[in-house]
Amino acid sequence: MQIRELKIPDSYEITPKQFGDDRGVFLEWYRFDRLEEAVGHSLRLAQGNTSVSRRGVVRGIHFADIPPSQAKYVTATHGAVLDFVIDIRVGSPTFGQWDSVLLDDTDRRAIYIAEGLGHCFVALTDDATVSYLVTSTFDAEREHGIDPRDPEVGLAFPDSAGDLLLSPKDTAAPTLAEAAASGLLPTWEAARAFYDSLNRGA
Repeated sequence: MQIRELKIPDSYEITPKQFGDDRGVFLEWYRFDRLEEAVGHSLRLAQGNTSVSRRGVVRGIHFADIPPSQAKYVTATHGAVLDFVIDIRVGSPTFGQWDSVLLDDTDRRAIYIAEGLGHCFVALTDDATVSYLVTSTFDAEREHGIDPRDPEVGLAFPDSAGDLLLSPKDTAAPTLAEAAASGLLPTWEAARAFYDSLNRGA
């Protein structure tokens, strides 16, 4: 597989090598050792999630308090989504910026999103099926959101998504500026200290 760091530090695009024959296709969609080489530590996987979304569904922007927050390894097993990683770490050199990766059942890419980063995707097809491996279990009290329509963030949802559909929770989420002003966001310093502790095996 090929692993490429995105423009948001601590996020990566993973492109697997696919082996096809008359029976179908085989690929490795997750390799802990290859990811460890890029990230600096192995993932302590704690939970696996799957979502199925109709075309136009937007999920996010979601993040969790750090530590421990929740690193995510995400792929689409059916259909297609445009997946966004948003730097919400106050003090980061790329704070407020984002990058995106097309996840689909053709190229079968994945995206790794480190703890403390924001995550969002929009479904480009009906029955878009997304699977996530995450490093901590869900804790509602530590989970937060930012309005994915925030013009300051400026996520570019493609026309191919059609009419967007958001949950009431995501619609009611604060803007990035509001979340920062309320002290809701993680800091660059806290994120780096946490990554360093993981790299040391602490």
